[in-house]
Amino acid sequence: MAVSSRTGFHEFVFLITPQLSMIAFACAIEPLRIANRLSNKPLFQWRIASEGQSQQICSNGVNIAADTDLVDVDKDAIILVCTGLNAHQAATKPVLTWLRKQSRRGVSVGAVDTGALVLAKAGLLDGYRCTIHWENQPAFREEFPEIELTNHLFEVDRDRYTCAGGAAAADMVLQIIADQHGQDLSSLVADQMIHAPVRAWREEQRLSVPARIGVRHPKLVSIIQIMEENLEEPISPAILAKDAGMSTRQLERLFRRYLNRSPKRYYMELRLQRARNLLLQTDMSVINVALACGFTSPSHFSKCYRSHFDRTPYRERGAPSTRDKSEEVAPAPM
Repeated sequence: MAVSSRTGFHEFVFLITPQLSMIAFACAIEPLRIANRLSNKPLFQWRIASEGQSQQICSNGVNIAADTDLVDVDKDAIILVCTGLNAHQAATKPVLTWLRKQSRRGVSVGAVDTGALVLAKAGLLDGYRCTIHWENQPAFREEFPEIELTNHLFEVDRDRYTCAGGAAAADMVLQIIADQHGQDLSSLVADQMIHAPVRAWREEQRLSVPARIGVRHPKLVSIIQIMEENLEEPISPAILAKDAGMSTRQLERLFRRYLNRSPKRYYMELRLQRARNLLLQTDMSVINVALACGFTSPSHFSKCYRSHFDRTPYRERGAPSTRDKSEEVAPAPM
């Protein structure tokens, strides 16, 4: 984490966008309120900005009213872009132009949840390290391969602040409070939030494979990790078994026993879930999505996708996303 050279932020400007994540927004703003209350001083103030000063509807249906339109902010302020589902729709021309202008004026900018995508589209992450919600990482890497993306909870690289969203927004703001007003106040704020222990920036976002699948068999865990790392060029069950020091039949039994499906089926579900994320989160063509997920034949990809999700990839691309961010990507036992 490259610490910012700024002496401190007094004002936060939260840019809210359609379908923003309410949990990430609340986790970013509440530590500031609590810090003011505990210190009995107005250490921080904040404004809610929105294009056209319009209210925005969170992904859970709650409305949030904006205080201001896209106006110039104080140079010692920090802008945090708050997004969620459909982050591409948040990257409108007025928003991108405003963010670039504020950055040129010397304002620090950051993002929570999927907001790093908006910053990247504005060209404000070129040469910076950043992070984004784990579900959006494959799509981000496809669209911005030149940007250094980590799997950390949050990243502070000079005057850029990004976090994975959810509760990680609280960890990032608590770090800002600690940097500006001391660890003691930050710890008191975390205690008030029942947010202990406070997580460091370098911690990984996702649960481990054993925690996600509910199985701690070392060979099974190792094989699934290899599968997740090789979705674009899938590895055959025979090679997976050989590398794990077992026969193909033993591999089949292992997956049947713990996951109630064959290795081939499990691998296919991982690839199809990755494909769905890319279809919903990027502008990649269907054929390029298929190739990125290990399908060399568009017709085979469409057939497998329809069999699993009961709709074609083209129909998925046109359908609104209703997927809750708390859902897990790993296939659930059948």
